[in-house]
Amino acid sequence: MHRRPTAKGAGLAGDRVVAAGSAARLLVAVAARALRGDDCGDLGQFTPLSRFTAAPEPVRRAAAARAAARVALTAEQAAEVDAERAARWMVDQYPQRRYPGAVLGSPHAAAVHLAVALGVPWLPAAFEMTAHWSQGAVDHPSAALDHGATITARILSGNPDLHVRQVHCPASRGALAGATVSLVARWRALPRAYARFLADRVTPGAPLLLVRDARTWPVLDEGRGHSFQVGSPSSGLDPVDFHPDAHALRQVLRSAGGDAARWEPPGVSAAREQAEHGVEAAFADSARQWAGRHGHGLHEVFYPHPGALSAAVADLYRHWLRRAGKTGDRLVVECGRLLDPWQVVRAGLVPYWCENATRRSVEQAEWWLAGSAPFSSVDVLPDSPGMRSPALAGLPQWLAVAAFGRRRRALDRTAARGYPVATVPTRRATEVLRNQPYDLPAPPALTAAEALAALRSEGAPLGLAVT
Repeated sequence: MHRRPTAKGAGLAGDRVVAAGSAARLLVAVAARALRGDDCGDLGQFTPLSRFTAAPEPVRRAAAARAAARVALTAEQAAEVDAERAARWMVDQYPQRRYPGAVLGSPHAAAVHLAVALGVPWLPAAFEMTAHWSQGAVDHPSAALDHGATITARILSGNPDLHVRQVHCPASRGALAGATVSLVARWRALPRAYARFLADRVTPGAPLLLVRDARTWPVLDEGRGHSFQVGSPSSGLDPVDFHPDAHALRQVLRSAGGDAARWEPPGVSAAREQAEHGVEAAFADSARQWAGRHGHGLHEVFYPHPGALSAAVADLYRHWLRRAGKTGDRLVVECGRLLDPWQVVRAGLVPYWCENATRRSVEQAEWWLAGSAPFSSVDVLPDSPGMRSPALAGLPQWLAVAAFGRRRRALDRTAARGYPVATVPTRRATEVLRNQPYDLPAPPALTAAEALAALRSEGAPLGLAVT
């Protein structure tokens, strides 16, 4: 890897670079806590909209933009981004001991639950950043592309082993898409900090798992290390919904303070490529080569949509709990940032994670529940996005998920009270799960061989591919 020379101590601290409230940041935090035997009671949530839900819409949008500006990177700071420092900051959160393996890859809470069952750390193959866009507009994706390209050039000047995917998605970011640009920094090689961590803290010969999001989306990529996509599969919408004439786009922009009449998508045709949470092929190759040189096996798990991995890991947990003499018939349906892996294990629960509160995510949970053996209790934690969208599930759909419980059917009232505009912190999941009865001791840690066999058998009908 080649980097420009930097002065000792130069560059932004890792916790300043990785976006507040981002998936990778949160999942490393909850995984590290679980491996320390701690819950997530100290975790809040970066939700600038949540403080202004009673205010008129223009006031909320202005407040959100001001809050986002306080934590987003400036153009000058973009030149100080050091992806190695971000990687080092993430591995440093884990307890100092030897682990029987590691899970790497796309940000998915089920991958974290899998890592906790294995007793190993989870490490992301990318991290998210946000950067100022002071003259931005939520309905000008072409201008977002131009601004993002300028910021990305500064980032890549010191980080040639990154590919930066810019995502302009008012459906999932609301008014913030007009105040900041969202950048996903994907490593094209195993970071040195990861390599040192794996060499020093993973048992020799232990297998590594690489979990990969296989979803695709139209992407503009001119091969310069910066690519751009309008919309996102995590929005719950389809690419056609971001066409200027789409009814869904008009609804989204109206809610975010934009106007579909001004929507100017970039004029270059886009090819369908892996979406923002995909793993760079070069990263996978680098990890595979490192594993081979150091005597580790590398296994890859591809999921076609988040629900497939969530279902497979939930089934795995159920079998794992039952083999340890536990019932395995109490389910918690987590969503977005509302999760707590340590409390799940402490209470002997089966976890199913919805990527977000979209109808599509909730439908995947419903289909899985409909085909599963019944659960005696179902607790549901809907993560309010802090904004309205035509793709969101309504509370009746969430209640339908809870209704699968035979004796207990619980939709968290605090999370539901202001849904979908009033958000709750991550620690709300901990508060709910602390009320579940203890079911200790925890089962003995799964082996990688057991986990891979379960993922193959349970995941194959769902489209999961395991190598």
